[in-house]
Amino acid sequence: MPTTYILINTEPKNMEEVVEILRMTFAVQEVYPVYGSYDIIAKIRAETINKLKEIVTKMRGIDRIRSAVTMLIIEKK
Repeated sequence: MPTTYILINTEPKNMEEVVEILRMTFAVQEVYPVYGSYDIIAKIRAETINKLKEIVTKMRGIDRIRSAVTMLIIEKK
């Protein structure tokens, strides 16, 4: 099952709102506000890589997100 972590930057005043949007709207398994270079980290799993791409594309369209880095997990079988 394809899995990705997304590192997200927001305006500080929008961080909690973006966390709630991600929890309520998208197929996010885990989402946390964090300290450091990024403001939020989210973990997403989808049934297919195409579904994962669809979810990530929609997430990146949230206007309160300034930037995002997507890291696709390489799973060995």
